[in-house]
Amino acid sequence: IGGWYDSYTRATFENYVGLSNCKSAPVKVLVGPWTHGEVTLEQSYAGDVEFGATAALPSFRDLNHAWFDATLKDSGSIVDDMPPVRIFVMGGGDGHRTAAGRLFHCGYWRDESEWPLARTAYTRYYLHPDQSLRTSAPAGADASITYRFDPSNPVPSIGGNVSSLREPAPMPPGLADPGLLSYATRAKDVMHPGGFDQVESADFFGCEPPYMPLGSRPDVLVFETEPLESDIEVTGPITVTLWVSSTAIDTDLTAKLIDVYPPNRWYPYGYALNLSDSIMRLRYRDGPEKPDFLDPGQIGKVTITLYPTSNIFAAGHRIRLDISSSNFPRFDVNPNTGEPLGLNRRQVGTDNTVHMDAAHPSHIVLPIVP
Repeated sequence: IGGWYDSYTRATFENYVGLSNCKSAPVKVLVGPWTHGEVTLEQSYAGDVEFGATAALPSFRDLNHAWFDATLKDSGSIVDDMPPVRIFVMGGGDGHRTAAGRLFHCGYWRDESEWPLARTAYTRYYLHPDQSLRTSAPAGADASITYRFDPSNPVPSIGGNVSSLREPAPMPPGLADPGLLSYATRAKDVMHPGGFDQVESADFFGCEPPYMPLGSRPDVLVFETEPLESDIEVTGPITVTLWVSSTAIDTDLTAKLIDVYPPNRWYPYGYALNLSDSIMRLRYRDGPEKPDFLDPGQIGKVTITLYPTSNIFAAGHRIRLDISSSNFPRFDVNPNTGEPLGLNRRQVGTDNTVHMDAAHPSHIVLPIVP
């Protein structure tokens, strides 16, 4: 069991695929629009986004009991009744603001027989120097965009697939002994999991006035489609391939998939809903076994594996891909120096370049389901 905004979404499906390949007993997977936890599975929202009443499980405990009764006591048919794959397809809502103040994104449950879905059409959307995202490959030469990444000013994390990123709050006035209060009593979230409009606010760690959209930062490259003429469903694993160069020997590349709502009466500037993100440290672009630093100015290929998702990009929306070099505190910040991880004594700014020409067709592969 997992959620599209859980910190273990990838592992949930990897476990399902791995167990299905090696076991003869039934293996099932259930994934909803949830964040990490048990209580969250009985909620119909994740972060700032509402998915409708049917998104919530009536009782997570009852589901567990029914499963164990069937498998351990041979009582009940839930194992036979459940499909191999049951997923919640997010999206399709009108984008109004609910009474609780959340974006109404909606969605519905669907049963499948395998993962990834056999009917998936893996489609490349290419990055172009005009910052468009299109299915046509770039044809020009020497096209690229360069941005400055300053590790002392990282891009703040606004939602996403996180769990247990917490810290103890200060002791209440009059109490000096931490032993008098449990950690759970004092713990507070450092960042909030789930879906949010990608705009800074005082509610998010690292944000400062005037609280601008993340896409307005000079170190965030925004690539997006034209408004969609019809609905597009994206369900499955997602990868981003970038050809990059840097003035530093090591840096990070981040990617974030976003569903962009057009402006409406509730959200006059639209709503940029984060769906999935990930990161790749340049020195590990060829695998974690051996770090390989990239000579400054040399072009290297980086593949970023995002978390799987299931979402309907509705007609009139845009598919957006943000590229940057930080997403903090979701991920630690690369000092760009190539020093041993966690032991750096300094940090330097770097100019990072994303190449997008005929010889270096940077792109995202979207699992489009007819």
